Amino acid sequence: MEQVDCVVIGAGVVGMACARALALSGREVIVIEKESMPGSEISARNSGVIHAGIYYPQNSLKAELCVKGKELLYSYCHDHAVPHKNCGKLIVATTPAEENTLEDIRKRAIKNGVDDLYYLSESEIKAREPELHATKALYSPSTGILDVHNLILAFQGDLENYGGMIAFNTPVTGGEVSDQGIILHTGGESPMTLRAKTVVNAGGLYAPILAGKLINFPKNCVPDLFYAKGNYFSLSGKAPFSNLIYPVPEAAGLGVHVTLDMEGQIRFGPDVEWVETLDYEVSPDRSTPFYEAIRRYWPALKDGTLTPDYSGIRPKLQAPGKPAVDFVIQDQNNHGVPGLVNLFGIESPGLTASMAIAEKVLLSIQR
Repeated sequence: MEQVDCVVIGAGVVGMACARALALSGREVIVIEKESMPGSEISARNSGVIHAGIYYPQNSLKAELCVKGKELLYSYCHDHAVPHKNCGKLIVATTPAEENTLEDIRKRAIKNGVDDLYYLSESEIKAREPELHATKALYSPSTGILDVHNLILAFQGDLENYGGMIAFNTPVTGGEVSDQGIILHTGGESPMTLRAKTVVNAGGLYAPILAGKLINFPKNCVPDLFYAKGNYFSLSGKAPFSNLIYPVPEAAGLGVHVTLDMEGQIRFGPDVEWVETLDYEVSPDRSTPFYEAIRRYWPALKDGTLTPDYSGIRPKLQAPGKPAVDFVIQDQNNHGVPGLVNLFGIESPGLTASMAIAEKVLLSIQR
């Protein structure tokens, strides 16, 4: 058994942000990752949007950490030459009822400390986005996009420069909570048994499963997890929009919206498909409701121009049809285990919040 200082489970964007923060604080850090490269699942399968912090309930972790994380992320991307663009976002209404919803969104944003939203009239919308059909819109100037892969590589570079390391192809197979520390068993090509003073469980889709594998960990502290698959379709032909376009939110998601990547390619998504297993195939049959949803704000969308692109799966802590649940950052105060921090339900806006989550984890460990 090898004695180590800190272990971070999971090399997604949140795990790497936590590992980086720990290394910069002077801790010796090992990241263990079951895949062969960092950011292979949730981090590789999202829209790469830097969210403003608009939609989340006041005083929630999602609101607090998104707003703080946005500022940290823009600054970090600028200082470390991570490709990003502050492109802005329109939240659009196409009916009077949706116009009322826009005002509710604006008020919630203000409560969250996001006070830069402003309205665009129908003529102003047309001047900005001629192809867009909307009667009114909220414009978010602080929303943007980034290159997720390059962000993770930058975090990895910082981690390694401060003496940290990543063990790839190293799944956690079990573990135990003991008086001597947290014991982890790993598989893969070089199985290990590690005894760590500090463990950050940033396992994403597997975080509750990993916590449940720890002998002597209280099972009532392991939440149920539900998988919400989000499918994306790409558009053949020239992109008609230069901003991100979002409809008013829907249950369990933000609606089928327009996303842009750093190369200017346009995609539509995600929808919400509750699934039992991790299947990333995008069925062409799902395009039918996509056409219907998109034509509400872009009536000129032609038949046959949407192509299945990719999908991601969000780790939800609420069952289908139930109210949304906040991020869970679970430490000794919650479960009684010194040195263990579990990150549960880290879905959107987890990318935006990643550096702020890392700061909170670091403070939790230092208490």
